[in-house]
Amino acid sequence: MKSATVHTLSSGLRVVLAPCEAESVAIGIFVNSGSRHEPARFAGISHFIEHMLFKGTPTRKPIDITRAIEGRGGNFNAMTGEEATCYYAHLPDEYLGEAVDILSDMYLRATIPDEEFDREKQVIVEEIKMYADEPDAVAMENLQRVLFPDSALGSPVAGTAESLAPMRPADLRRYIRSHYRPDNTVVVIVGSFDPDDALGIVSENFASFRKHAGKTDDSAYAGCAVALPSSVSVEKDVQQVQLALGYRTFGISDPRKYAATVMDAILGRGMSSRLFQEVREKRGLSYDISSRMQLFSDAGMFTVTAGVDPCKAERALSTTDRELRRICERRVGSMELKRTKDFLVGNFRLSHERVTSKLFFYGQTMLAFGRLLEPAEQVEGIHAVTAADVQAVAQGIFSPSTRAVSWVVPRGR
Repeated sequence: MKSATVHTLSSGLRVVLAPCEAESVAIGIFVNSGSRHEPARFAGISHFIEHMLFKGTPTRKPIDITRAIEGRGGNFNAMTGEEATCYYAHLPDEYLGEAVDILSDMYLRATIPDEEFDREKQVIVEEIKMYADEPDAVAMENLQRVLFPDSALGSPVAGTAESLAPMRPADLRRYIRSHYRPDNTVVVIVGSFDPDDALGIVSENFASFRKHAGKTDDSAYAGCAVALPSSVSVEKDVQQVQLALGYRTFGISDPRKYAATVMDAILGRGMSSRLFQEVREKRGLSYDISSRMQLFSDAGMFTVTAGVDPCKAERALSTTDRELRRICERRVGSMELKRTKDFLVGNFRLSHERVTSKLFFYGQTMLAFGRLLEPAEQVEGIHAVTAADVQAVAQGIFSPSTRAVSWVVPRGR
């Protein structure tokens, strides 16, 4: 397999080219702009912009944009997170030129028409209501708010109906000018293509992309205070209790990230994990329980989520707490450690048979580290983790000072 390469255009735009054996090609535009970059008065604006980029350019109507990709059998979508937004397409390899043309047109020349703006604002309000009806989403949103009380990391990515109401098209255009800059953007292409041709296509389509006078406001990074021991509970019309337990952690550049990844897999990744075995298989307290390690640029969180019967909720939490204490107190055995590392490496390798998985790996790591991170480096990092590393990172994370619990409980209980 050919190695991925990074090319920086004169504008500062970085282009990652990763040719591989496939019958398709995926292209993604990743911008270092997410919900944590937003002032409170514009909460949700990054997600709003993501929606509006599909709503037309000077030469394309919204239906022209979607049909151009879907009409060729391709997939076309976008997503916004706390620290980045991505626009991507995946389609047969002969259509690379058309895909770059469409995505660059959206990214550089979205018109944000008034009539589409007002209609899409209502669509996003409905999206927010949809998540409010999902107990697991509510539990996680409340948990993140408690874990990051003094940071935009604790705010919902989509914003709120109240924060969206005063926004106007001009606000989105100003925000795009200040954040959607060449030096803040990475274009990634993965799949079957000629690298020289692809670089030429990107250079041509982004020729008008020039640095703006605007500057990103990074004030949202300040004041990330550690939360005190906290618990939050809300009532909803549900049958189960939704539990979300979380701890504040370090950021993605911390060298302990590989040990934390292994610890996370031991505790809550898959049916062989400790939490699944103890909470579900041995005690029947939950249909499903899992953990997740999520790392941002300068902070992160380890979370455990489960849906449980109300009369079993406290037992499920105490069983979970006991497993977290156990991994702090006793080192992982050699067989369990090897099995877990084999699971992580195997899962990573299998995912990288898909061009879209490679696309997100390169785009996200380029934004996070500012350099190309090859899959081999990820694999080596996992293999190097020792039992002592796992115990040490667990002891560092599972501190009462960074613990929070979020509950969604049946109404009236």
